[in-house]
Amino acid sequence: MNIIETDIKGLYVIEPKVFGDSRGYFFEAFSQREFEKVIGPVNFVQDNESKSCYGVVRGLHFQKGENAQAKLVRAVKGKVLDVAVDLREGSSTYGKHFAVELSEENHRQMFIPKGFAHGFSVLSEEAVFQYKCDAYYAPESEGAVAWDDPDLAIDWRIPADKVLLSAKDSCHPKLKDIR
Repeated sequence: MNIIETDIKGLYVIEPKVFGDSRGYFFEAFSQREFEKVIGPVNFVQDNESKSCYGVVRGLHFQKGENAQAKLVRAVKGKVLDVAVDLREGSSTYGKHFAVELSEENHRQMFIPKGFAHGFSVLSEEAVFQYKCDAYYAPESEGAVAWDDPDLAIDWRIPADKVLLSAKDSCHPKLKDIR
């Protein structure tokens, strides 16, 4: 497993070693031992999965305070553009984002530490997205940043007229309004 730190401290892209032959493929999706060697201890307590069609943008969501969550995310079907925004107060990369394509072909994952907003856009006809969390979802601690915040300038790689949002995701505040 190749664990690569991004330009934003604590944010990692994970590339598994995939073994393939005429029968298909095999890879180790998660190894606590390998994970802790590079990233450190994380105790995942909840797994989530979503299914979405082309053009869906989910996010940018986060959990605040004692319910903040670290996540390990991947696309098990289809292709997504996965985005993390640094919201850690005092961080030299506060307000910066990192995006990576995750797909069933490349088997990449991204580890998003506590203190980040997270979202993704679906680039394929359909995508099944899974993520592990190190804290349980707590609705009272939920926060979000507008997916189209001009200060973030995220290229979701979806034409604006094709973006599909939930009612909730269409009205989140801009980053400058949540500080």
